Order: sequence, then structure tokens, then C-alpha cells
Amino acid sequence: MTPESKIKVGVLGATGTVGQRFIALLAEHPYFVLHALGASSRSAGKQYPQAVLWKQTSPIPASVRDMVVNECKPEFFKECSVVFSGLDAEVAGDIEAAFRSAELVVFSNAKNFRRDPTVPLIVPLVNSSHFAMVPQQRTLHNPPLKCGFILTNANCSTTGVVVPLAALEKAFGPLESCIITTMQAISGAGYPGVPSLDIIDNIVPYISGEEEKMEWETLKILGGITENDNAEKCFDMHSRHPLRISASCNRVPVVEGHTECVSVRFARRPPPSPQQVREALAAYTSDAYALGCPSAPRHTIFVHEEPDRPQPRLDRDYQKGAGVSVGRIRQCKVLDIKFTVLANNVAIGAATSSILNAELAVIKGYVS
Repeated sequence: MTPESKIKVGVLGATGTVGQRFIALLAEHPYFVLHALGASSRSAGKQYPQAVLWKQTSPIPASVRDMVVNECKPEFFKECSVVFSGLDAEVAGDIEAAFRSAELVVFSNAKNFRRDPTVPLIVPLVNSSHFAMVPQQRTLHNPPLKCGFILTNANCSTTGVVVPLAALEKAFGPLESCIITTMQAISGAGYPGVPSLDIIDNIVPYISGEEEKMEWETLKILGGITENDNAEKCFDMHSRHPLRISASCNRVPVVEGHTECVSVRFARRPPPSPQQVREALAAYTSDAYALGCPSAPRHTIFVHEEPDRPQPRLDRDYQKGAGVSVGRIRQCKVLDIKFTVLANNVAIGAATSSILNAELAVIKGYVS
């Protein structure tokens, strides 16, 4: 596409950790072009390099060096067909709602609307079918909307685990139980994040709200869409096949890459063998890749055969962090199968997911 024909996009929270990653990824996107940047009133009116404490490994893209940061108000983004939100949850709710009311399309990385019964919670490698909720969200809004909507991605720890879980359910039917223990990177806490004296030479076995998010979000993502007594669409929360999930979340001294140890029990008896699980995970392909999303990974799940992989330092940047790595697939003596998952929490766990969701929205016709 020529620069003139590209889809104009904006970034809210552009000076934060997730906002910076949005900018780095969008700078070379084949059909999105950065048009507006938003941040707090402290940054508004400044050129982007003067407003940001840049923490990415690549330099600030030339395309944003002369851009001036605006306040996060819809009037500064009215020419944008897509707005990506990297805002902190403390401020995201009201701002994102105002953008939707102004007929703007918001792809949010914040938690504020994940529980909303009309807002899709989409991991683009898993449940793109949940875009079907968008027309109802527009209809039920007061007043009804023609173009605007909000769509959220999942918590970074949830995103990593639901990809192999979805692949297993697709191949072998519903899961009954799942136990997850996470080892989560410090970048998941944003910047400045966890104090150095708390994390160096240490593990913190508590991340506020994280376990509950994983246990709840997984059900919304892996569940389907049904109708209630009023003939309105609703998320079934995996209710047709109840799934019990127990998560234990830990912060570890790793910069990027969430590692998760997972054990699952299948409803079907006898359960699949470890080799059958390996083959099913390796064969799994996302709708995002099948539909031609440019940011989608070729290998939705890369299966490692080595006994000591995946590892954050070695595997987090494979496929630009857009896929998920799985290894150590073996029998579990308590449930059925256990394995290790690695996902790049600031790529597929954050900005990359939102960008993929926007690409899906364009392909599916929800964004013009």
C-alpha cells in the first residue's frame, strides 16, 4: 500500500512500556500508519522524543520523531480508523469509553472492559470467532453506534496458556481440569516495575489479581457464544463443559518472557498420549495466519523436543515473539498431561495481540 492509502492509527499511553512496543511494531506495518499519539497532560504538547523515556532495544522510529504528543481526547484522534490503547487500568476505562462513544474503534490492552458482557476478549491465535459480539455491542450502546467498539486482549499470562489449551480442546475435546504455575517476567509489571531489592536474587510468589484473572479469562476465551432468554448473544464461559482452573503466579528475575508449567486433565477417556499431544500442538494453525494477517506467526505453537526448552532468553524472540513455545510434554501422574509454555509477554502477551486483533478486524470488515 502507498503511504496515502494506509489505515491511520493512534496509540494511547504512547510513552508507557506497552505504548512504546506498539510504536516499534507499527513503524514498519504494511498497512497501518501512525497518525496520532496520546499520553498524559504532562507529556501533551511535547515532541515524542522529549516526552518518552524510551526503553526499547531499537531506536525511536523516524516516523514518530517529529510527532507531537496529544492528550488522550477523541478530538485529536478523529482521523484514526483504529486506536490502540496501552493505558494503565487506573485511567483506561473512562478514556476508552469516551473514544468508543465518539465512534472510534479501540483495541485495548487494559483490563477494564474484559468482563464487559458485550466486549470480546480475544487472543487472536485462539478465538477470532468472538468478533461476532461486536454488532451487538454497537446496538446496545446508548446511543447505538455505527462504527465504534471496544475489543480487549487478555492478560499476558492468560494469553500464553490459552493457545495450547485451545489446540488441545480442538484436537481431543473439552478439558476438565487445569493447574498452572507461572514464572512471570518483570516487564509484565511495566516501568519502573518491581523494585530491584525485591526481585534480584529472589522470587515473589504473589502478583495482585493475576491468579483470578487467569482463572476467569480462560473460561471466556475458550468458551463459545450463545443466546440468552432475550435472544441476545452472550459468552457461555465454557459452561457446556465446566473447566476447573487453578493458577499460582510468581514474579521472577527475567526481563521478558512468561514461563508457565501446566498440567491438564481431559474429559475424554482414555486421554491422548504425549506423542499425540505433541503432534496436535505442532499442527495447530490460527485463524489469524489462515486469513493472512501480516503479524501472525507461521508456527502458532512451536514444539521443542529438547529436554530443557523453552527458555526465555533463548526462545522469547522467535517469530518476533508472536507465537507460543511449548516443551517438556509428558505424562502427569496426577492429571493426564503436563508441559511447559513460554510466551513473550510484551509481544503476543500485549502489543502484538492488539495489532493482530486489529488486522483481523480489517480482514473481517469491522474496520474500514
